[in-house]
Amino acid sequence: MELKEKILRALENARGEYLSGEQLAAQFGVSRNAVWKCVRALEGEGFLLSSVKNRGYALSAESDVLSAGGIEKFLSGRYALKVLPETGSTNDDAKALAAAGAPEWTVVLADAQGAGRGRYSRPFDSPAGVGVYLSVVLRPQIPAAETLFITTCAAVAVCEAIESVAGKYAEIKWVNDVCLGRKKVCGILTEASFDVESGGLAWAVVGIGVNVKYREFPPPLAPVAASVFGEGEYPAEGRAKIAAAILDRFRYYYERICERAFYPEYKRRSFVLGQSVTVLSGTLSGEAQVLDLDENCFLVVRFADGTVKHLSGGEVSIRPKF
Repeated sequence: MELKEKILRALENARGEYLSGEQLAAQFGVSRNAVWKCVRALEGEGFLLSSVKNRGYALSAESDVLSAGGIEKFLSGRYALKVLPETGSTNDDAKALAAAGAPEWTVVLADAQGAGRGRYSRPFDSPAGVGVYLSVVLRPQIPAAETLFITTCAAVAVCEAIESVAGKYAEIKWVNDVCLGRKKVCGILTEASFDVESGGLAWAVVGIGVNVKYREFPPPLAPVAASVFGEGEYPAEGRAKIAAAILDRFRYYYERICERAFYPEYKRRSFVLGQSVTVLSGTLSGEAQVLDLDENCFLVVRFADGTVKHLSGGEVSIRPKF
């Protein structure tokens, strides 16, 4: 670990309190000048630091640049965090790490993505400083059929993370959109590589993008997208807290995937149940009524001709009532 990262972790753990240059120098076995240079470099990266003669350095409670140390202090489990100021896609980075042998629970986070994407390669708007964009490397040791539930585990985890940090009840639009007030605040994309010999997955990567801080969305997104926090609601370290809560809740459900531990919450939060919807699923399309969500998270729908189908994937949109 570089000296700068060590100093940042110390400042994160004592956020709002002053640590003297002498104290930091002694802790890490370096000169006070080396500490000063690291502090200046951190300021250049956007961290809000204050320095007071005879008191030392303090990381402001309002500093909101994501860092491994800033997230780790809110985590219950152990993860290998790689935090980037910007990248093309955290999923692409995590996939490269997985292919190179990275262990399970390696996590890539970025402050911004230049080429974030969701299902069907749709772009996911990922501007700097307002969201949580993360991807987790997994090495599932479960039957291949069970890996279909990785995404549903992630959706429940995001809902619970939002509720624990923001105090807002989040819902799920089948299959994997997390919503507040029926507007999307999170998208989830799971990608995987199959092991031909075993017939299972060599690895999987689940990418999660959450709109956290309040912002004005561009016209195409404004009617359908929202942020977790409204204007003036954002708490100190909100993004770090949500990132940590997502990881811990996702791990809980992922490690109990064969027990379907996620299912009761997934169904309870699924707001398309009982709705009239427009279906697009493989070769199936048309108007239908949602009847149920079965134990495999298949959506049970009845089309206008009376045909009942169990949908394993696809998209539905709620039909407006006139």
